[in-house]
Amino acid sequence: MRPVEIKKDIHWVGAVDYNTRDFHGYALSPNGTTYNAFLIKDEKVTLFDTVKHGHEEEFFENVALAAGGLEAVDYLVVNHLEPDHAGCLVETVERVKPEKIFCSPMGLKAMDSLYHMKDKGWNIEALPTGANLSLGRHTLQFLETRMLHWPDNMMTYIPEAKLLISSDAFGQNLASSERFVDEVDRAKLTELMREYFANIVLPFSPIVQKTFEQIQKLGWEIDMIAPDHGLMFRGKDVAFAIQQYAELAAQHPTRRATILFDTMWHSTETMARAIGDGLKDAGCEVTLMHLKANHHTSVMTEVSRSGAVIVGSPTHNNGILPYVAGALQYMKGLKPQNKVGGVFGSFGWSGESVKIIKEWLTSMNIDVVGEGVRTKNVPDAEMLAQCFDYGRQIAQAIEAKMEACGVK
Repeated sequence: MRPVEIKKDIHWVGAVDYNTRDFHGYALSPNGTTYNAFLIKDEKVTLFDTVKHGHEEEFFENVALAAGGLEAVDYLVVNHLEPDHAGCLVETVERVKPEKIFCSPMGLKAMDSLYHMKDKGWNIEALPTGANLSLGRHTLQFLETRMLHWPDNMMTYIPEAKLLISSDAFGQNLASSERFVDEVDRAKLTELMREYFANIVLPFSPIVQKTFEQIQKLGWEIDMIAPDHGLMFRGKDVAFAIQQYAELAAQHPTRRATILFDTMWHSTETMARAIGDGLKDAGCEVTLMHLKANHHTSVMTEVSRSGAVIVGSPTHNNGILPYVAGALQYMKGLKPQNKVGGVFGSFGWSGESVKIIKEWLTSMNIDVVGEGVRTKNVPDAEMLAQCFDYGRQIAQAIEAKMEACGVK
């Protein structure tokens, strides 16, 4: 991709990665991603971020085309030090030889352990929230967004262009020849935003809400958001992006349930279907996800939109099946909020799985309904009726949770 002028004298100079299928531990197939970098042509030509290692030649070509040569770059702003944003930072400094490098205070602390720059003679300045940097016709203003999603993250705002370079916030993973969200299918874009949020940003939801408050306090007027991954938002889509993030960060419970399970000889699967029937009968939308067939990326995306997460496993070696354990570990790290839970499983002789899963969900502050349901070997008609009733009980718990959270 060649550079794209997104505002007068401001260019996208990133790289498109159609082939990557793993990103921060979650699956991207078939969408790929982009590593967005930006350049302002002014009295001080300024480059924002770099790209992942392996895409540097596309990046350097774009920078040279937009700036009129790599040697034309005066300043380098590093909004985030993670390798998908700064993977060719060292080579960029060597080739561009910027007059000065700017980063957040936390970025300055992390710079040496990541890139060992103390012996390289880099001229670096840390810019805290509220700092201003004049480039000539453009001014840069900075907002630290610590733990959104690394300690060093910051955003850069250009008031003359009403442009927010938002780092990891508002991102999506999509490799595309388009650069703006109004050029692609809206439903697909919305789902990609949810997937990105659910698998990266979810544990930092309170920081998202705090960031919105800080932006309002700073008085920033924004008519374009340029994230470091995916497509950019312009015009009316800025309000769309903010609304989507506000809703995702609020994690309001919904009349939806996700049932996660693994099974050995289909007994636990049969129970899952009966619980789902009970939920559906009580007015809930239900998604059943066999964990052997669904990557934890899709699992977490579904959990994020649900008011209940119900987990089942047969007892295996006095524990739970590995795919269930893996899904629970991944989920716990992402800290979903405002959920009710359910547990179920089958066993042959010892029967610990239901208790173990309940302990997992309880440790995530998920309100588990009752003690769950379990059956020895194959569930009979009476057990399936209990499962159906358990689904209805979970549906009632969802309604109570929604009421408690003020959701209609």
